[in-house]
Amino acid sequence: QVQLVESGGGLVQAGEALTLSCVASGSIFSINTMGWYRQAPGKQRELIAVITSGGNTNYADSVKGRATISRDNTKRMVYLQMGSLKPEDTAVYYCTMGQLGRNYWGQGTQVTVSS
Repeated sequence: QVQLVESGGGLVQAGEALTLSCVASGSIFSINTMGWYRQAPGKQRELIAVITSGGNTNYADSVKGRATISRDNTKRMVYLQMGSLKPEDTAVYYCTMGQLGRNYWGQGTQVTVSS
């Protein structure tokens, strides 16, 4: 089993930046993919950033250029730095991990961007 716990959400002003963190525990293998989804009210969950265990990254167009995903394998952590935040970035942000054909999710952290 894998447990994921996010932190770092909160209320920010438009144009500001924040960093989300996620710590993984449990049966973590060396090869996995970690990422961040978000779900805004009334919208489907959206994959916004992924990073492989080798450090390859990919971003959704909605955050490309404003977001940076990174990971620290020794600490079992993944981070999402986002800048130039917009009100439309308001959502619950979920950390996810995929390994050995299974996907795991955190409980999410709320990010609210006020205009």
